[in-house]
Amino acid sequence: MPTPSVLMGAVAYDPKVVTIWEGFRAWLRGRGLDFDFVLYSHYERQVEDLVAGRIDAAWNSPLAWLRAQRLALANGTTVRALTMRDTDQDLTSVVVVRADSPVRQLTDLAGKLVAVGAVDSPQATLIPLGHLAVCGVEVDVRRFDVGVGLHGDHIGGERDAARALMAGEVDAACMIDANHLAFVQEGTLTPDGTRIVAQTAPYDHCNMTVREPESAGVQLFGTLLLGMSYADAQVRPLLDLEGLRAWKDGRTTGYDALAGAVDATGFYSPDGRVTATDYRP
Repeated sequence: MPTPSVLMGAVAYDPKVVTIWEGFRAWLRGRGLDFDFVLYSHYERQVEDLVAGRIDAAWNSPLAWLRAQRLALANGTTVRALTMRDTDQDLTSVVVVRADSPVRQLTDLAGKLVAVGAVDSPQATLIPLGHLAVCGVEVDVRRFDVGVGLHGDHIGGERDAARALMAGEVDAACMIDANHLAFVQEGTLTPDGTRIVAQTAPYDHCNMTVREPESAGVQLFGTLLLGMSYADAQVRPLLDLEGLRAWKDGRTTGYDALAGAVDATGFYSPDGRVTATDYRP
């Protein structure tokens, strides 16, 4: 019988991506899976290649997951979330103001200037702005388009939004809650210098997307990922770089808020075409 194989796509949002997946490749090949990966400069081509069958799996952002779903359905096939990191589940975004701001509650932001991340950032743009819209709060937006095409897999835009807040250039800034803490620790935000005036409902982030029906290689890939142990000295530093302690079964119950924001803004069409204004990865 031929050796089960998998070709996975990953977006090169940071040099560490090469280190991570080269390490995982050695570990996976040592357990009977002929695994390799290809790197993409943005998620849109990765999604298209997955649906077209040019790769077997895609390490997808939440936005890329939604597009893969839509594009697959339009092409007469289906995809599913094979696995996700433990740290991809139940995240929230926050809307932050300076501690001395007169803004005390979400409705006080009406008509104010709010800084966000890149146009395609789920956590720093689409989800928090969608939350504001659902709450009936209309704001002016200052966008920081850093790393467009990477779907927020960096903190450049969020950090610039935080800096604009501290400089008094905007009235509020949107960011994922973990980065709010990180920006204080690194000094971008001052301790006790900000207040959270809104927090979104929990949502999920990245997942390993695969086409259905799954090959024997993809099935083995999922089994091996779920079997990785943080106690394994070979993979522990790779798991640390990738920001997880354990792989979990993929789930798709945490994408409703992002799907609502995508539909409200017309970011993707129902058949998976890229239709967002000013979005050119």
